[in-house]
Amino acid sequence: MKKILLLVILSSSLTSQAEDWPQWFGPQRDGIWRESGILEKFPEGGPRVLWRTPIQRGYAGPAVAGKRVYLMDREVDRSAKAKRESARTGSQPGKERLLCLDASDGTVIWEKSYPCAYTMSYPAGPRVTPLVNGERVYSSGAEGLLVCRSTTDGRELWQHDFKERFQARTQTWGFAASPLIHGDLLICLAAGKGSIAVAFHKETGKEVWRALNAGQPGYCPPRIVKHAGRDLLIIWHPESVNALDPATGRLFWTIPWKIRFGLTIPMPQMIDKDHLFLSSFYNGSMLLRLQKGNGTPEIVYRTKQASERQTTHLHGIMNTTVLQDGHLFGACSYGQFRCMEALTGKRVWESLEPIALDEPTRWGTVFVTPHEDRYFLFTEKGDLAIARLSVKGYEEIDRAHVIEPNGADLRQRRIVWSHPAYAHKCVFIRNDTEVICLSLAKKN
Repeated sequence: MKKILLLVILSSSLTSQAEDWPQWFGPQRDGIWRESGILEKFPEGGPRVLWRTPIQRGYAGPAVAGKRVYLMDREVDRSAKAKRESARTGSQPGKERLLCLDASDGTVIWEKSYPCAYTMSYPAGPRVTPLVNGERVYSSGAEGLLVCRSTTDGRELWQHDFKERFQARTQTWGFAASPLIHGDLLICLAAGKGSIAVAFHKETGKEVWRALNAGQPGYCPPRIVKHAGRDLLIIWHPESVNALDPATGRLFWTIPWKIRFGLTIPMPQMIDKDHLFLSSFYNGSMLLRLQKGNGTPEIVYRTKQASERQTTHLHGIMNTTVLQDGHLFGACSYGQFRCMEALTGKRVWESLEPIALDEPTRWGTVFVTPHEDRYFLFTEKGDLAIARLSVKGYEEIDRAHVIEPNGADLRQRRIVWSHPAYAHKCVFIRNDTEVICLSLAKKN
């Protein structure tokens, strides 16, 4: 009886004034959680676990839309001998899978899998969060297979294999850039000659345009920013930063910037109406002042030394920084959480406390989500923290260990590297063996 009552209460909370998280980085693709009625401090023992569902390996975070959760994972073939943490695997057989779960209790509604041999480093599963748009869900696999399916039953509507269609090759860490919906277009990073960026009609899958040449597409998701009354599609690949017309793919401007090992990952963000900020692990940061029309932007500052240790600005690896009162906050190359003046690049403070590191640690990662006057931080250690950020420093309100970090980097450090989804007054988090739903609703 108690279980039935819990499901009724949960179902009500999920449908009453609930906000979805239908893609990577949230409904507006800006990483901000805007739901009201969220707790300010965890209850005794941490946030309440509403359900747990077993899954397989993967870096792709969950997407939440309506009463459903969508998630990609990978099952390694029993014959595969290569370790999931290995730098190179040759060809590792296995299957990629798209799961559709009931958001109220985590039960599997449908699942679709397909054979997919992995050839990249860190072959521990898909990288890209599913994207839900209306009655369609788009999945992008680590070896370049893009599939559009019906949300109702998972039926395939159309697909494109980037390696076949564009003669693309799998880059070192696979295909990892989350697609973008803009109007009737689905914009992706595909690779191949003249097809680093490609736009398809979101309903039919018909190619609308392709653009840009580079040795590889990188990992940074495409982003739309507004400047001087028009939309700019920002494509940042390992050779340059580019602004395109999202409707046609026409190039407006380009800024050359050679990024070591192709590590274009954190999403570019507007600091104010004229300034665009970018950050990378080795190459550090760059700030551009955009010009009206198609004029080439001015470089306000750019890190001179490409180093993971000799850092000047912010050297982010996987986490996109957050902006508050003209200051940027985010984890640097060795997990040092830093505050930096956005327009000058001046470092204000740094701390190891957000990730709870004893010492600087390579690739130390935390995903920061603004909510009202505070921030939710999900760390690579499986902790969820609530904190305030300011120029004065990091102020932690509460912290709870919510999931086991059962992935591993090359040095066998235990980690969990996937973005959570905040929706329906809950947080949805996955590791390599399970996805969980935790209530973050404030008690009435």
